[in-house]
Amino acid sequence: MASLRSSSASNQMPLKAHAVATCPLSFFLVLSLLSAVASAHIYHGIEGVDHELFPEILRVEAVARLNELGEVSDAHGYLERTFLSPSSVRAGNLIRLWMKDAGLTTWVDQMGNVHGRTEGKNSSDKALLVGSHLDTVIDAGKFDGSLGIVSALSALKVLKITGRLGKLRRPVEVIAFSDEEGVRFQSTFLGSAAIAGILPVSALHIHDKSGVTVQDVLRQNSIETSEEHFSLLKYDPQSVWGYVEVHIEQGPVLESVGLPLGVVEGIAGQTRLKVTVRGSQGHAGTVPMPMRQDPMPAAAELIVQLERLCKHPMDFLSFDSQCNAFKVESLARSLVCTVGEISTWPSASNVAFTVDIRAMDDIGRAAIIYELSKLMHQICDRRSVSCIIERKHDANAVKCDTGLSLQLKSAAYSAVKRMAGEDVDDVPVLMSGAGHDAMAMSHLTKVGMLFVRCRGGISHSPEEHVLDEDVWAAGVATLSFLESHM
Repeated sequence: MASLRSSSASNQMPLKAHAVATCPLSFFLVLSLLSAVASAHIYHGIEGVDHELFPEILRVEAVARLNELGEVSDAHGYLERTFLSPSSVRAGNLIRLWMKDAGLTTWVDQMGNVHGRTEGKNSSDKALLVGSHLDTVIDAGKFDGSLGIVSALSALKVLKITGRLGKLRRPVEVIAFSDEEGVRFQSTFLGSAAIAGILPVSALHIHDKSGVTVQDVLRQNSIETSEEHFSLLKYDPQSVWGYVEVHIEQGPVLESVGLPLGVVEGIAGQTRLKVTVRGSQGHAGTVPMPMRQDPMPAAAELIVQLERLCKHPMDFLSFDSQCNAFKVESLARSLVCTVGEISTWPSASNVAFTVDIRAMDDIGRAAIIYELSKLMHQICDRRSVSCIIERKHDANAVKCDTGLSLQLKSAAYSAVKRMAGEDVDDVPVLMSGAGHDAMAMSHLTKVGMLFVRCRGGISHSPEEHVLDEDVWAAGVATLSFLESHM
């Protein structure tokens, strides 16, 4: 196992910028610095503003940095950054500049993750890891992933300029994970799973649609990751104290209750299935209806059956010692099922679709999958078509650490109260239906998450939006959390 504090030459290779030049000080960063100076004067003259909220860094500069990252894209007209693409490399280089600006030592590991670390008062103590991902989906929003990175760096910069960075009682390391979305290689958590030690070495040989493997992409960026050295990516659990992630909610709850921050209680488990329905091609006019074996109507019935099962699980699941009425009712509150993609080939003889099933109860999710498989095969038999169900991904639910969650809740409450200037409602406790790097990191250490309100609950879309004030609240809460570790 590699030590968390390893700083070998192989771990300090700069990201290769390909043929795209990266300006040392971009237009957006200049704007952010000018805005910061202006903001400092503006807030200095506003009565009642708490100057220890550092709006010039935690709000103005943080928003400018999010806007700047939102412009770093492989596509024209929309945001797209996939695993170690040219824009992902540029984003990583930019983040390293911001890490250095916050007083951190930086390096890039052998899976393309970008690290920034401060040793605090005791470099031999277990480290607090803080992070999120720098990659995006296709046609993405600019806050998913980036907000967690920027909030952490902004808070650490405040500690640096106030002379308190060295007073942290343990090392703090910010990690910008190279891949969480899994867009390019259809394999989520490449970055965080490698650090957590749960990514199989075979992942190096996964290929994208062009036949390029993960290992090929790493080599193109001057990162040599061989099978022999792959295990060195894994952090030693004995050198890690915990992992914290700030992330947009990707749901509507915080907006509905009118609060900017919420604490995550747990992350739903997830199963992805691929269902293939095979029938027979028959002339549209010559094969009688009783003799037809059309897969498309069968697939449509399967999809409707999926929706019916997940909306009303109590109507389908039988009760026993492990599955009683209370557990089924609890399952129903977190259960979400949907179809993500459907295709038909050749002609209409085969139809395939993907199914995504998520729930906080792993046993309940397994029961749903069993019942769904049984119902699907019954429908296919009745329609005289074949039905193949393949599991493509499984991840168990993750329970966030109680102690970390209490610390984050206290930090969030303090931030919202200070910004409002008065007592506020209690910080909501939420479940996450979306997957996060914290799921992979839970295999390494205890985890905690803080959610930030996003408009309409929209994510993975250009319409994704976080108010400037909520970006500020996220930064203040992160700062408050770090201050509790001094």
